[in-house]
This record gives sequence, C-alpha cells and structure tokens, in this order.
Amino acid sequence: MKFGVSSYSYYQALSSGDMDILDVIGTIAEIGGEHIEIVPLGFNLTENPELIDAIRRKADEAGIAISNYLIGANFAGKNDAEYEQEIERVMREVDIAAALGVKLMRHDVASSSDTSIGNFNRELPRLAEACRRIADYAATKGITTTVENHGYFLQASDRVQALIHATDRDNFRTTLDVGNFVCVDENPVVGVSNNISYAAMVHVKDFYVRSPESQLGEGWFRSSQGQYLRGAIVGHGDIDMRRVLGIVKQSGYDGYISVEFEGLEPCRFAVEQGLNQLKIIWQSL
Repeated sequence: MKFGVSSYSYYQALSSGDMDILDVIGTIAEIGGEHIEIVPLGFNLTENPELIDAIRRKADEAGIAISNYLIGANFAGKNDAEYEQEIERVMREVDIAAALGVKLMRHDVASSSDTSIGNFNRELPRLAEACRRIADYAATKGITTTVENHGYFLQASDRVQALIHATDRDNFRTTLDVGNFVCVDENPVVGVSNNISYAAMVHVKDFYVRSPESQLGEGWFRSSQGQYLRGAIVGHGDIDMRRVLGIVKQSGYDGYISVEFEGLEPCRFAVEQGLNQLKIIWQSL
C-alpha cells in the first residue's frame, strides 16, 4: 500500500505559475507522499516531451514512485473519422505513459449533454470497442488502462461496471474515486462497495454536500439531481470517509491510494492536511 497525491491537487498553483510539476513532486515527497499521479494540466507532455525524463529523474531523486498517468478523452458522439483519430491520439498517450515508466493509465471515455440511460446504452458498444483497442495496445507495454467514475455520463457505479464488462479485457479496470459518486447522487458507500473489486487505483476525494434549496453561490456546482457540491479537504467534508475507506481496506486492496483535492482552500495546505487525515483514518480502521 502506498499513499500519495494526484498532481491535479496542485492545479491552483500550477495554473498560476507558483509551482511547476517538478516542484509538485518535491512537495509531495516532503509531506510524506509515497507516489505521484501525473495529470498533464498546467503542463503538457505532448508538446514538451523533455519533461518526461525530468519528471522521472525528479521522482527518483525525491524517492517517490510515479503511479499513474491520467488524460482526458471522449469517444462519444463522433463520426468515424473523429472516432479513429481519438483512438489514435490516446494510443500516443499510452506511449507517454510507457515513457514515464507507469503501469497504470486512466483515460476518460465519454462526455455528453445527454446523460440518459438510453443514450448510454446506444453509445456503449462503440465506447467499449475504443477501450478494448486501447487496452490491447497498452497490454503490449505492460500497462493497465482504467476508466474513472466522473463526468456524469460515466459516473454511476453500474455504468462503470457495464463498460468494464463490455470491454472484456483483464487490463481494463477502474480508477475508483470514493467521493465522485455524489455528483450523480449515488451514496459513496454503495458505489465503493459495488466497484472496489474492479479498482486498479483508488482516489480519495471529499465534498461538502448541501440540499438543492440551499441557494449557494460561487465555488459550488450541482449534482445531476441538483444538490450543491463543493470540493473539500479529505476528512473535512460530508463523505463518510471512515466507512468508505473501511470498505477499501476490508476488500484487501493493496495498491496505490491518492489524495485528490479540488476545493477552494490553498492547495498546499489542503493537500498536506488531506494526506495526513487519510493516513490517520486508515491506520485507525
């Protein structure tokens, strides 16, 4: 078991120029993280491939692992040419994952304004075919690809499972975010229980959750059924962290666990506090 942090957690500082990705790696090591997930937001490994070797060297120097590479993708609602182009693009991202030395890579699969089950079922065969082809390519490099439960369209635990089963590849699993289920109004306890057996990576994210009648302002967004949500420091929000992490621990999961923060608090403070809370809760279970 290794506890670490997604580089996305430092997006505030990366986007402002206060930190670069090498600073992030050093900071994660300093606060007791054992690994980093590389999310190319605030920097670009396709346009700046020299960063790949720099990231590997910095991680080696800091004594932490590079656990996972995470990118966006969308295979839904595309014509044949666009679909093939997107598959090819993601395969090139698999090459970057291999160059980073990781064995895990999360790619998004679908985004659509029509999040209905009917549209999901129509899109599923084509989504699964894309994931299957990418997973087959990734297998030649020893990489397991994953889908994360996020983005509304592919967020509920049963939809994630449907895609995994339709793809039907041993090296296609899920990056399980314990908090993200609230975005589609699924109880995280239920979602984590349903999908932990499919997890190749676990994200620990917390949210504040308020009723649709709350009339809250900036910094909040809505779930699919209108609840107000805002990112929180791990352990400070409304997710029942003891219970969901207890499910993860009892399952026998022994892979990487990452703090992912997307709240309003200063990211350096929030990530350190969240990582500490994660360890305290885990050790008390």
